[in-house]
Amino acid sequence: MADDSPTNTPTHFIEDIINEDLAAGKNQGRVHTRFPPEPNGYLHIGHAKSICLNFGLAAKYAGKCNLRYDDTNPSTEDEEYVNSIEEDVSWLGFRWNGEPLYASDYFDEIYRLTEILIQNGKAYVDDLSAEQISEMRGNFYKPGQDSPFRTRSVAENLDLFRRMRAGEFPDGSRVLRAKIDMKHPNLNMRDPPLYRIKKTHHHRTGDKWCIYPMYDYAHPISDALEGITHSICTLEFEDHRPLYDWTLDNLPLPYRPRQIEFARLNMTYAVLSKRKLLQLVEEKLVDGWDDPRMPTLSGLRRRGYTPEAIRAFAERIGVAKNDSIVDVGLLEFAIREDLEKRAPRAMAVLRPLRVVIDNFPEGHVEWFDAANHPDNPAMGSRKIPFSRVVYIEKDDFQEVPPKKWFRLSPGAEIRLRWACLIKCVGVVKNAQGDVVELHCTWDPASRGGDAPDGRRVKGTSHWVSAAHAKPATVRLYDRLFTKANPGEGGGDFRAHLNPHSLQTVTNAMVEPSLIEAAPGSRFQFERLGYFCVDTVDSKPGHPVFNRTVPLR
Repeated sequence: MADDSPTNTPTHFIEDIINEDLAAGKNQGRVHTRFPPEPNGYLHIGHAKSICLNFGLAAKYAGKCNLRYDDTNPSTEDEEYVNSIEEDVSWLGFRWNGEPLYASDYFDEIYRLTEILIQNGKAYVDDLSAEQISEMRGNFYKPGQDSPFRTRSVAENLDLFRRMRAGEFPDGSRVLRAKIDMKHPNLNMRDPPLYRIKKTHHHRTGDKWCIYPMYDYAHPISDALEGITHSICTLEFEDHRPLYDWTLDNLPLPYRPRQIEFARLNMTYAVLSKRKLLQLVEEKLVDGWDDPRMPTLSGLRRRGYTPEAIRAFAERIGVAKNDSIVDVGLLEFAIREDLEKRAPRAMAVLRPLRVVIDNFPEGHVEWFDAANHPDNPAMGSRKIPFSRVVYIEKDDFQEVPPKKWFRLSPGAEIRLRWACLIKCVGVVKNAQGDVVELHCTWDPASRGGDAPDGRRVKGTSHWVSAAHAKPATVRLYDRLFTKANPGEGGGDFRAHLNPHSLQTVTNAMVEPSLIEAAPGSRFQFERLGYFCVDTVDSKPGHPVFNRTVPLR
């Protein structure tokens, strides 16, 4: 148990349940949770909530948390997903109890226990097709009908189940079903399938098995064998809890876990279904699972999100019993709040406009001091070069400015960040009438950016020295969908994909200190947002910057 008594601090409903169990002396005072992903895709931000909850509870109560893969469906599973899951959990800052575990670790024991279930008359082999089983199960208004194979003898069921294991029957020809109640008000209790035939190579057990237990059956058994005390699931498993308890009631198992359901994370402008995410990947609507537009943890990591920000987000949204939709703005707020404190500042110009400073000497270079973080002197400073030609953002100039325009325009004076004051004295256009160059003068007495006579200059622009700036590719990411709830009302979620979710700027210019930035490094590009060096496509001397999030 944690040093601070959990009852003395604010708790959510799961902690209240654990506190009650501890007070009643259950589980010998232990708290043992698990995170049980299926290795059929990459983890996403919704999984992060579950990871933080399960591992966080174990830490709070000085308990343990297992990482256990639900690898009961070999046709959709892959070692690639296993590796990505372990990387994501570790990146979030959590360490699981012992070695990673697998449901397949227990296949022999689950099979042995299932024979006991059959011997006790609690399960039978059914020859009906999946369609027939579904039809005879009924619905919320219509009770189910008994299968004609429900009355098979124990001996016949054992024989058929063993022959299923031996590979005698083709896929889909038979299933093993629990014998519960075909008129039960909960459809999940109307003789649910426990085993199915699936002659598929398994990523761990190879071709040893051609029958595999269903998740709803393997999960409670795995929990019990591992000594899990609190099996925390998302809300869609609430209707499955009676089957979870039925399995524990009808098998000789060493422990009695307690299943508790909480509301899963639903977030605006995102889909958090692995099936839909896989569809995006397979149809090449994104550039893989780690595309920075994806809500996967690998995508968020590549985009520049920090584990601290994601943990803070999970803490902020809390744990509830009822489903709701969280505004993606809360996630964006969490990363801004984190990077505001830790990201060093730098200057980059995404769409350069050439500015010639007429009264600055040809070939001369001034070096100005720039703080790496204006609110954290401990992060130090850097020298930035200033020369006769600089680049500013095209958007920072208007030939005919609107009211309250504080950037550059003909005759206007602005401050170049960390450098000096400049005044626009001329505009050069091309044959199409586009502004391609500005001529300005600088005030040598304003070195550092302050007017010597106290005159007020409201506008400030970021800039880079043309002679020293380095070219870089910058990717501007926006939300992947244009609608807060993609596919709302049963429509195709892909119809709401944002065609402008990625804009690639190939002619950006960055200050020289950025050119050798390590992959994964994060910066605030002044006035533009937070960016990180891409960990996949960046090369030495040729960085690719991904925008994590705009400033606001």
